[in-house]
Amino acid sequence: MPDIKTEATTPWDWGQERVTVGRHFLRDLESLWSEVLKLAAVVEDALNQSLRALCDGRVELADEIRRRQPSMERWEVQIERECVRVLALHQPVASDLRRVAAILRINSDLERLSALARHIAKRVKKLASDPEAFPIPQPLENLGMEALAQVHESLDSLTEADVPRARAVMAAEKRLDGQYRSVLTLLKRRIVEDPRRIDTGLRLINTARNIERIADHAAKIAEAVVYLKEGEILRHRPPADRAAGRPGL
Repeated sequence: MPDIKTEATTPWDWGQERVTVGRHFLRDLESLWSEVLKLAAVVEDALNQSLRALCDGRVELADEIRRRQPSMERWEVQIERECVRVLALHQPVASDLRRVAAILRINSDLERLSALARHIAKRVKKLASDPEAFPIPQPLENLGMEALAQVHESLDSLTEADVPRARAVMAAEKRLDGQYRSVLTLLKRRIVEDPRRIDTGLRLINTARNIERIADHAAKIAEAVVYLKEGEILRHRPPADRAAGRPGL
């Protein structure tokens, strides 16, 4: 299991700058936070396993991820329901409302990350029908490892309330986009060179696209860290401005 802290006593001090007063709200907020961090650890583990299955051609790992998916989906839905309950029951405002909204956003990104892990696992199963599919091209493996590293950094920045670390994740997004384009060029060239293996080539292209989306969601979680700490919405801002913390229009 990845090394992600899940204790309620994190660098996020929910008692500071409070607007909504009430120990029941604080208790519910800490419970939500703990659940999100636990889910984040499970999702990161699923991503780890799906990429290991892809890189090593291990179909049994892919099967395990698909078996775990329903329980993760139920967990995500339960967190969302609890967020709605907290909003209805406590009616938080200002910074407290921002915290619950951020948890909802992060939960949504975790849901997409777990779905991407499942999609990659499904591709591994289909790739296994081609005896020449493994090992996968090294640039594709490198792309997967880079995306996984960005997920780990974004979740660490979330756990540690580390805005500079979150901005570093956003800054890395452009570099990974360049890697992704290079991988696509390589895979398309291989299809042209050997049209008989077009199905395998298209599956690898689809997998590369899923990996690129993993990095996108890592960046969105990093944006949520900045939103939580500074109240700044970075969505739809140029990557360079988001990473540098330059104000928007």
